[in-house]
Amino acid sequence: MFISDLHLTEDEPANVAAFLAFLQGPAREAASLFILGDLFEYWAGDDDLETPFNARMAAAIRALADAGTAVFFMTGNRDLLAGADFARAIGATLLEDPARVRFGDHDDQDGTDAAPVLLLAHGDALCTDDLAYQAFRRQVRAPAWQAGFLAQPLAARKAFIAGLRQKSEAAKAEKAMEIMDVNADAVATLLREHGYPTLVHGHTHRPASHRLTVDGRDCVRRVLPDWRGHACWLHWDGRDFTPESGDAVRI
Repeated sequence: MFISDLHLTEDEPANVAAFLAFLQGPAREAASLFILGDLFEYWAGDDDLETPFNARMAAAIRALADAGTAVFFMTGNRDLLAGADFARAIGATLLEDPARVRFGDHDDQDGTDAAPVLLLAHGDALCTDDLAYQAFRRQVRAPAWQAGFLAQPLAARKAFIAGLRQKSEAAKAEKAMEIMDVNADAVATLLREHGYPTLVHGHTHRPASHRLTVDGRDCVRRVLPDWRGHACWLHWDGRDFTPESGDAVRI
């Protein structure tokens, strides 16, 4: 199962309820769960794991992992500061962005490797038309910037992020929607670099299945939905994708 863009926060109790119900229900039936970024509305650093809300969410994911579902986590633009301590707390494997994931281990009849491969990404790196955002992305993902930011007191980091979120919402209101979507050339370049696999990503909040041709190859780009009070996930059985959803159930 693949999910992204839950933007969990205490201010959105319906999303929280949907997530907890998902973890205790449908996700228990999955061999693996891939969380492709923006799980939280924001993440100020792994030293914020002791905050009651964050601890509750981490414990719920850990319970899923302990029950036998392999959990994989990729940071998004909202939770880019989630690191090794967070991954350990939730019992997850931390993925790079993008990540090539091979499912199964088998050969076809002529002896060539036929194990299916998916390319997973959060998706924000593909929105290259938004030049201001890409400049910001490069800045905040630089190791030196992150080290300096994480050296500040937690309260100061949270205050900075709160101000940043307000500026971000104001900036998005002034941008054309097309600028905040993926760039076709960026998608083609990524697929070319990784051997034309099926691409699964989130970030844009525009769930769809896109068929495209890159260098004469038929490719597929699957966009995950954001959560708006109910669970939404993409199920893959090794051959076909199925978008699925469930009603928010308060536990």
